[in-house]
Amino acid sequence: MTKYHTAPLAETTLPKGIPYIIGNEAAERFSFYGMRAVLVVFMTQYLVDAAGQPDHMSADEAKGWFHLFVSAVYFTPLLGALLSDGLLGKYRTIIILSLVYTLGHFALSLDDTRIGLAIGLGLIAVGAGGIKPCVSAHVGDQFSHANSHLLPRVFGWFYFSINLGAFSSTLLIPWILETYGARLAFAIPGILMLLATIIFWSGRYRFVHIPAGGRHFVGEVFSTVGLAVIARLSILYLFVAMFWALFDQTASSWVLQAEKMDRTLFGFELLSSQLQAANPLLVMLLIPVFTYLVYPAINRVFRLSPLRKISIGMFITVLAFAISAIIQQQIDAGFTPSIGWQIMAYVVLTSAEVMISITCLEFSYTQAPVKMKSFIMAFFMMSIAIGNLFTSAVNFIIRNDDGSSKLEGAEYFWFFTLIMLITAILFIFVAKTYKEKIYIQR
Repeated sequence: MTKYHTAPLAETTLPKGIPYIIGNEAAERFSFYGMRAVLVVFMTQYLVDAAGQPDHMSADEAKGWFHLFVSAVYFTPLLGALLSDGLLGKYRTIIILSLVYTLGHFALSLDDTRIGLAIGLGLIAVGAGGIKPCVSAHVGDQFSHANSHLLPRVFGWFYFSINLGAFSSTLLIPWILETYGARLAFAIPGILMLLATIIFWSGRYRFVHIPAGGRHFVGEVFSTVGLAVIARLSILYLFVAMFWALFDQTASSWVLQAEKMDRTLFGFELLSSQLQAANPLLVMLLIPVFTYLVYPAINRVFRLSPLRKISIGMFITVLAFAISAIIQQQIDAGFTPSIGWQIMAYVVLTSAEVMISITCLEFSYTQAPVKMKSFIMAFFMMSIAIGNLFTSAVNFIIRNDDGSSKLEGAEYFWFFTLIMLITAILFIFVAKTYKEKIYIQR
């Protein structure tokens, strides 16, 4: 085979390039979440100056760097989308930025000063964020109308691979940091990212390579159809952003809540931060449950369209935060509830994630014109940034000058529960009037 396919084959079976994409995604997510899991600990306990003397950051400084980095990761998808859809095409954009990504990991491993930290995080932010919209759009590019019925299942397994990498690295890399030090803890994610790049490169002759749109991309973005698609999806993403405003609190308010709970489970004492590993584990368990049991069962009652899935997921999110609010009420009353209650909240919230996040990825792809796939995926990524900005703003607004909060204890969780309930109700009316149009490469 000497040349690339530039259009999907009219076949009813699974595209041959999909296993390479899934393998690449599992290794890439291992590298990202492994690095992210130890980043704050590295900055507060392992950072040194040029002379090798301790140069540790304060907790606030480390959190500032960390959240600045995360913000950059969800901003740079726009850069990746412009490169992909406008100039280089998805395959070349992914390969080039993956190499940048790999260099970022090795910069962290080789230089444990603030300069190394800045260079490493800068390269990773460009690489990780830049490939995000391209990889998910590249999945959809492999399908024609003949096998498009397999898209929901493949996007489900794509999401499964993300969580497999995240779960395994979140458990392993912190242990490596404590046992063997920072250099190896950052080197292993770098090696996995290099492996991810090699896996992806190995599938180059099996992929469908949709050419970059160039002038056609610019014309399509600013065409009547392109602007209409952006406007319609932007409305959807504003609602989905509220889901992320609640979901990402599993790394903040839920961790703080867990510190006040009985964390003994099956005879083991868990750290409050370790509970975050429950989410990727549950995603891996729940994806097949929803794909093969829940969705078929609901479809026997009424047609389960993508927007109906998202709508149901939003109401499930309300339930998850209501559980966390009830847990906090018990804590406020002086009780020490079992961590099992928060795990139940994780099960409910992860069910909502499966229905909202995976569905929105698939729906975004089908609603985007052919030459705007990565660009639209970047807008989906921006919904995560918007949601986190909302949560950040709320937390700054409710903070009093004396350090107390205008929303104490359970009031904080009930506030977000109410916000999500209003969002879910309003989304029902939006979904009823939403005009879908499917764009899949023929």
